[in-house]
Amino acid sequence: MAASDLAALAALFADETRAAFALALLDGRAWTAGELARHARVAPSTASEHLGKLVAGGVLTEERQGRHRYVRLADPGVAHLVEDLAARSEPATPAPPRSLRAAGAGAAMARGRTCYDHLAGRLGIAVTDAMTARGLLRQDTGFALTDRGLGWFEDLGVALVPKGRRPLARACLDWTERRPHLAGVAGAALCAHALEAGWCVRIGSERAVRVTAEGERALRETLGIEAGALR
Repeated sequence: MAASDLAALAALFADETRAAFALALLDGRAWTAGELARHARVAPSTASEHLGKLVAGGVLTEERQGRHRYVRLADPGVAHLVEDLAARSEPATPAPPRSLRAAGAGAAMARGRTCYDHLAGRLGIAVTDAMTARGLLRQDTGFALTDRGLGWFEDLGVALVPKGRRPLARACLDWTERRPHLAGVAGAALCAHALEAGWCVRIGSERAVRVTAEGERALRETLGIEAGALR
């Protein structure tokens, strides 16, 4: 990559509106231009201009259905980049929330959320730590599933289907916990299973998730995670 290419990529995130779009799209869903405009509190015309730059720069992909324009992050690599940038840009002493609602939303996001397509926050860290302690995941030479870990996924009935060059397991720096959580094919598969099995449910309009009573029981039985670590 030439220096000019790196500078051009960095410039795409060097705008508060475009950064707000990228963070919102970490929920893994496709958003309309209008939804993103309302989220960032900008005019539709302004949103359209910024989205055009992000699509042209390869950060987003778009598709049209009728008169609606939907956009999403281009791939898991872009999501990983956005989450990593968010973690590295978070100040050591975050500004206090402006309202009780903001404080509640922030607490929910820190407790448990999705990072594109895998679990993050204290929930993601608890799962990652438990998998490591039980010998399912190695972190000493980068993230890697052990043979026992592969068998654990098989016992859960979760298929680990390779997707292009995406690694089976990779570390993703958690922006609230400042520690890595499990991403990659395994992280995505586990998150999908947790949502489909009712271990977790999405709450609010952000990426926050809440562990259900069924999820607390399942995580205790399969990984030895006590409920107190999930609240």
